[in-house]
Amino acid sequence: MTVETQPAAQPAGAQDRIQLSSLSTAAARNLATTTKSQPQMQEISSRWLLKALPWVQVSGGTYRVNRRLSYAVGDGRLTFVKTGSRVQVVPAELGELPLLRGFDEPLALGALAGRFVQQEFEPGQVIVERGRPADHVYLIAHGKVEQIGAGKYGEETVLGVLADGASFGGHVLGGLDGDWEFTAKAATAVTVLALPHQAYQLVAAEYQQLRDHVLGLSGNGHRPQNAHGEAAIEMSAGHTGEHELPATFVDYELAPREYELSVAQTVLRVHTRVADLYNKPMNQTEQQLRLTIEALRERQEHELINNPGFGLLANADYDQRIQTHSGPPTPDDLDELLSMRRQTTHLFAHPRAIAAFGRECNRRGLYFGTVEVGGHHLPAWRGVPILPCGKIPVTEGHTTSIVAMRVGEAEQGVIGLNQTGLPDEYEPGLNVRFMGIDDKAVISYLVSTYYSAAVLVPDALGLLENVEVNRPLG
Repeated sequence: MTVETQPAAQPAGAQDRIQLSSLSTAAARNLATTTKSQPQMQEISSRWLLKALPWVQVSGGTYRVNRRLSYAVGDGRLTFVKTGSRVQVVPAELGELPLLRGFDEPLALGALAGRFVQQEFEPGQVIVERGRPADHVYLIAHGKVEQIGAGKYGEETVLGVLADGASFGGHVLGGLDGDWEFTAKAATAVTVLALPHQAYQLVAAEYQQLRDHVLGLSGNGHRPQNAHGEAAIEMSAGHTGEHELPATFVDYELAPREYELSVAQTVLRVHTRVADLYNKPMNQTEQQLRLTIEALRERQEHELINNPGFGLLANADYDQRIQTHSGPPTPDDLDELLSMRRQTTHLFAHPRAIAAFGRECNRRGLYFGTVEVGGHHLPAWRGVPILPCGKIPVTEGHTTSIVAMRVGEAEQGVIGLNQTGLPDEYEPGLNVRFMGIDDKAVISYLVSTYYSAAVLVPDALGLLENVEVNRPLG
C-alpha cells in the first residue's frame, strides 16, 4: 500500500518571500519613518463671519448699546398653532401687533384670539382692495401676500411682500377712520386669520383695560417722532428776523440693551502616556488642542448666526426683513435688500443660496462680478461681497435667508464682542487652563472662548427671508 504525503502547509505570504530577490517595501517601512500629515478635520470652514466682524474689546464682560429714545411700537412676528387643518394664533403673540404692544392681560388676549376667523385664498385672489374701508385685522399664518399699490402714473406696483407670521391692518383696532392704502393679493396659497372690527369691539367692551391700552397707543401721547420712530429734535431753519427758536434736547433710552459675553467651552482630556511617549515628530497635546479650537471656532460662528439671544438671524429688526418676490433670490431682491441701509459692507448666504442667485443671474443674462477679500476673489453684487456661510440654516422646505450688514462702531454697524488678555490666553478671546491630572493619569484642560455680537442701530442688519434654493425643473 502506497501512502502519499502532502507538503507541509506554507504560512500566508511565504511563497512570495521565497520568490523575492530584494527587501520588500512592507518590511522596509518597519525601519523607516513615514512622512505624515497633521490630523485633518472636515468640519473646518472658511468662517468668513468671524473674519468680517470688527472685534470690540469688552473689558467688563458686558457691552451696553445706548440709543436715542425711540417710540416705535413695531410689527412683530406672530406664532400660530395648527391642529389638523385648523389654525389658531397663540394669544400672547397678539402683543406683537402695533396697538397691542406691551399689553399682557391673558384673559383679554385669549378672548381676542378666539374671535379670529380662518380664511383660505388661492394664488391671485384679492384679500383686501385699495380704497375699500379698512375694517379687519389680518394675520398671515402661511403663504405669501403681495401688497400692490398705485404708481405715479396710475400703474400697479408691488410695494412689498408679506409672509408667515406677518400681519396688516393692525391700525383698525384704533377705529374705522380710513381705507386700505394697498391691495393685498395672494401670491401663493394663503391661510389668514381675520378679525372684524365689530368682533374687537365686543371684546373691548368686556375688557376695559384692553380698550384703554389701544386708545392710549392710537392717541400717541409721545413727543413728535422722526421717520425712524425716534423722539424728534426740534429745530428751526430758513427763518428771517428775530424768530423765536425752539428749545429741545436729545432723549435717550432709559433701559438700553446690554450684551453679556457668551461662552463656548469644552474639557480636553489627554492621557499622560500619550503625552509622554508619542510626542515625536508631532506634539500630541498640541494637535488635540488645535482641532479642539477649530471646533470651538466653528461653534462660535454658528452661535453668532443662530443664537436666539444675540444671533444675527434673531436680532434683525422686523422693518429690516423682506421677502423674495418670486421664491429664488433674484437681482431685484438683492437690490431691495441693499437699498434698505445707507451702506452695506457684506452679504452672507448659504452656498446653496449663492448658487441659486447665480442661476437667476444666468437666466437674465447677467453676470455678478467679483471683489478681492483677504486675497480671495469672491462673488459680489453691486460691489458688495457675497460671503459663503454654511451656518445659515436651510429648512426642510429648502428655504434660507440672506444676511446684509454694515459693520463697525464708527459706522453704527454690527460688531463682534470679545475680551482679550484672559488668564492663560492661547488665542485672542480664547484661553486654555490646566485642570490637573486625575487618578487614571488623564490630563484635563479647560478650553474656553468668550464672544457675542451687537447691532448698534436697526438698519445695520437686514434679512432677505424665505429664499428658495431648490433647482427648478426645466
